[in-house]
Amino acid sequence: MEKNTFYTDIPYVNKKVSRIFAGTAFPLIQNGKDGTEVFEAALTNGINAFDTARNYMHAERSLGNWLEKSGKRDEVVILSKCAHPDIFGRKRVNEKAMRKDLEKSLKELKTDYIDIYLLHRDDPETDVAVPVEVFNAMHSEGKIGAFGGSNWTHTRIEEANEYAYKHNLISFSVSSPNFGLARQAQDPWGGGCVTISGPENEEARAWYEKNQMPVIAYSSLGRGLFSGKMKSTDKDRVQDFLDSPAVKGYACEDNFERLKRCELLAEKYNVTVPQIAMSWIFAQPINTFAAASMSRNERMIKNVEAFNLEISTEEVAYLDLRC
Repeated sequence: MEKNTFYTDIPYVNKKVSRIFAGTAFPLIQNGKDGTEVFEAALTNGINAFDTARNYMHAERSLGNWLEKSGKRDEVVILSKCAHPDIFGRKRVNEKAMRKDLEKSLKELKTDYIDIYLLHRDDPETDVAVPVEVFNAMHSEGKIGAFGGSNWTHTRIEEANEYAYKHNLISFSVSSPNFGLARQAQDPWGGGCVTISGPENEEARAWYEKNQMPVIAYSSLGRGLFSGKMKSTDKDRVQDFLDSPAVKGYACEDNFERLKRCELLAEKYNVTVPQIAMSWIFAQPINTFAAASMSRNERMIKNVEAFNLEISTEEVAYLDLRC
């Protein structure tokens, strides 16, 4: 397939967006520490988009402090998320929770708008009219640009967009499910995580291919499975390399075979395992962006380099165990 450019447009975002989003869900940033070094490194490496969320502890505060100090708000794209279930698992897809989270995020981020704003989870028992109407109001107020869902099924997104169309409203224009070479065998955290990876989700991927809605893929490297830290021969001691959500979600036999094949192609092309896994994502016919950790500068550099790594159609199928 034809390679997309590294910077592209997302509807209702008023600047070009890098194909890689720098994730903020790691200890330094979540603890609210000074993230100047890692944020500046992301920009230096060409990554101008940052993925955060209201429930990522103090990540928004760390990002906001840097934005205020550096004066670089206009250079970056901020993605944040609202309405995550509370600590008791109660769903919060309602106007009160969405408004409360937005105002708190704007304060912590030290900005008056968020470029991309997503619902962190869905509540299938809540009519899609609720988030569509609330998001449209927020957009009209100039507080958010693009909006959509993280962990929303494509069928619910389609339902929401049908409502928006019928009522002459702006529709969801961004989605952030789990997506990557690793099949998500189980929900890593519970509580409504949505994946479009694996052979069982061909229908969802076909929908995204047809509609070309931007997919901002989280856990794009299998939450560390394809990080290069562990090898396919380490599967009997996977807990030494991956945290418990990663083990639950991705430590299955077919993913270890995918890892083995990544290792073989990495050796063939003299690149790293994560670069092969990342290049696989960008070789898909989906309008894909990848959220990846920025905890190490060298890892960010390799991720950006992977965007330009060409693998063949046959190798794409081979990595995914389709041949």
